[in-house]
Amino acid sequence: MNQSWTIAKKELRSYFDSLVAYLLIIIFLAFTGFFTWISGNGDIFFRKQADLNVFFQTAMWTLFFFIPAITMKMIAEEKKSGTIELLLTKNINTLNLIIGKFLAAFLLVCIALGFTVVYYITVSRLGNFDHGATLCGYLGLLLMSAAFIGIGLFASSLTNNQIVAFLVALIIGVIFMFVFDILAGVQGGWLGELFYTLSINEHFSSISRGVIDTKDIIYFCSLTFLGITLSEYMISKRG
Repeated sequence: MNQSWTIAKKELRSYFDSLVAYLLIIIFLAFTGFFTWISGNGDIFFRKQADLNVFFQTAMWTLFFFIPAITMKMIAEEKKSGTIELLLTKNINTLNLIIGKFLAAFLLVCIALGFTVVYYITVSRLGNFDHGATLCGYLGLLLMSAAFIGIGLFASSLTNNQIVAFLVALIIGVIFMFVFDILAGVQGGWLGELFYTLSINEHFSSISRGVIDTKDIIYFCSLTFLGITLSEYMISKRG
């Protein structure tokens, strides 16, 4: 675990040293802030409701693009430069490498979400505020982010091209966010139920409404675990 934490700190430091982290965080806050506060057709003042539902929906879609941009170079760039072989010869196993990179991306998302606590504090003073549902919304974003990071790392492990890794992660994300939803709507019976169960959108919506169901937690943890496992397999296979 010490190896994973060392890799996580190195990866996170590289993002802040290159200003990539600052740029992504600013973009994230700009999008979520605009639609939460001043968009004019769905913001808090227009709706006259003291909740963060608009923020959670906007954050979900912003992170949908934000996370592939974080993860696209994590393995692809190491493969392209040949440094991944060097890392794996320094008594660092593949799983520790993947977990370290996962932690770096997850911490960056946590930092970005941490800046939005000011939304929470401000909106809670505007009216009758449901703290439980709001905390569940944040939990949903963290769980969903972990799943997207797993997907992004897997996509990055498939290629040495960052753009290809970004696009592959988006395509897989589209399947889980849109395609399964559409298939669930047109299919009936057990098959429709299966597609419904595979949809990220459905599980996130359930948690963001303030309902913490074990099946939703298991779903996101399973998707995250699958992404990490497949990433490890692809790197080990390369070796």
